[in-house]
Amino acid sequence: MRPQVVAHRGASFEKAEHTLGAYIAALDAGAEGLECDVRLTADGHLVCFHDRDLRRTGQTKGVVSTKTLADLDQLDFTAWKNPWGELDEDRFDADRSHRSVLTLRRLFETVRDYPRRVEIAVETKHPVRYGSAVERKLVELLREFGWDGPDSPVRVMSFSWTALQRVERLAPDVRLVQLIEKAHLWPMLRRVIGPDWIVGPGVKELRAHPGLAKRLVASGRDIHVWTVNSRKDLDLCLSLGVKAVISDRPGYMLELLDG
Repeated sequence: MRPQVVAHRGASFEKAEHTLGAYIAALDAGAEGLECDVRLTADGHLVCFHDRDLRRTGQTKGVVSTKTLADLDQLDFTAWKNPWGELDEDRFDADRSHRSVLTLRRLFETVRDYPRRVEIAVETKHPVRYGSAVERKLVELLREFGWDGPDSPVRVMSFSWTALQRVERLAPDVRLVQLIEKAHLWPMLRRVIGPDWIVGPGVKELRAHPGLAKRLVASGRDIHVWTVNSRKDLDLCLSLGVKAVISDRPGYMLELLDG
């Protein structure tokens, strides 16, 4: 059985990451899952955002957690990806929602209303200003959508095992993914994470440390790998029997897998 193809921050190779436009493009390409990072705004909204600050994708100063949703909604989060876009006469004729800040609620609504099942991998970022409030808000939203049970399309990921433990306490049926950034952390993590948790190593770490790949396979856990963008990376994942590949190029991964 081939791995699930998950769009990393949407179809982020072609489109500006974490925008509705990037996720729509990923769905149009056939992505079976969508991955997003979430942060909490100053007025308590979960927004799809990777960086702590706004410099890279918002092209302005400031920290996400100190801004309200209304503050963020004033920004264009696509300009950094296409600096010549202002010369495109049709640019501002497009749906503004494809360029503005994306709330997790809006992403959930998009998936809920899509005509086929799509899963969502939500990564909570840590350390953050609001600590455990991120997980509490996330679980509240899951309950609102009826997605806190064993058939939920959502799984929660984090590099912080304590953050995942919070989710486990609040919503014990939601699937959890322990992200792994450094190979040397696995011996400690495997002793503290839940027995049915998924593991999520980076493909670069798997390539640099073949022993890590062997140990993860030997653990019997499902493996979800990020960020898989090339045929070489995909071949490694296939050789390990991974269950999901998280890619900036979901359409290309599907083309390689399904012809």
